[in-house]
Formats: sequence, structure tokens, C-alpha cells
Amino acid sequence: MFGGSSHALVSSFAEQMSREFDMSLMGELQFFLGLQIKQGPEGIFVHQAKYTKDILKKFDMGILNHDDSYEWGGGGPEGISRDDRLTSVPDGDQAGHLVRAVKHIFRYLKFTPEHGLYYSSGSSLSLRGFSDADHAGCQIDSKSTSGTCQLLGTSLVS
Repeated sequence: MFGGSSHALVSSFAEQMSREFDMSLMGELQFFLGLQIKQGPEGIFVHQAKYTKDILKKFDMGILNHDDSYEWGGGGPEGISRDDRLTSVPDGDQAGHLVRAVKHIFRYLKFTPEHGLYYSSGSSLSLRGFSDADHAGCQIDSKSTSGTCQLLGTSLVS
């Protein structure tokens, strides 16, 4: 798999590589490891809409609403819905917090499947980094969490 900033450069590279190696040219890359890649005149946009929809379908998430109501679309054997069984744990219970966290994640994914990353072809080559830390902020186990991101121009690279 390879790419470049101009079609002429890519074609020249493909010809040279084909002379040296037995290879197939399969056209422009559209999907890679669950990522959908869209090439535009100003850059590249990457998202996981198909993968997100497949995950929601795989776990039978049913109807997810913007508010806190959550329906699975089917009752259990005793007439109790799966949602009632999952959320009937006490508030202080760790499993209850995890179930609510997963619901929020799936709800976010349901309504934002095509959110992704944009890599601009006109972006500068300045490297910037950001970090954040939250001491004992995790509600599940009171562990500290931290995160970083690095941008090359306006494009997220790490």
C-alpha cells in the first residue's frame, strides 16, 4: 500500500515497483483496517462509520435515544427487558457504572458515526503537542487518567 501527493508521482512509483516486484494495483484505497478513507481536493478524511454501524448491530443495541432512555426492543423471558436487568444494580456498584458508561459510548457512536479525522494537504509542518491529567478522576476505580495528542499542522498524528 502506498500513496502520494500527486497522481503522476504515484503512477511513476507504481511503474518502478512493478518492474522490481510481482504486485497488483487494486486502485485507490477506500477501506483499511475498518477505516474508510475519502480523498478530496484539500486533503484526506478518515472515519469508521461502517465499522461503528456493524458494532451497534452486532451487539443488538436497538434504539438509542439522545436522552437517557434506552430501549433494547424486546423483553426477557420473565417479561423484564434486558435494560431493566442491566441497570437494576445499586448506584455504588462498579458494574452499574460500567453499564452506564457503555450506554453513553454506544449512544455517542450511534449519533456520530461519520465523525472522523481530517488531514489537510495545505497544513503547515509545525509540530504541537498537548497533554492533560486528572488525578484520581476515574469514577470506577479512582485511578488517575492522562492523555496526550500531537498535531502536525492541523492534522492529528498521535
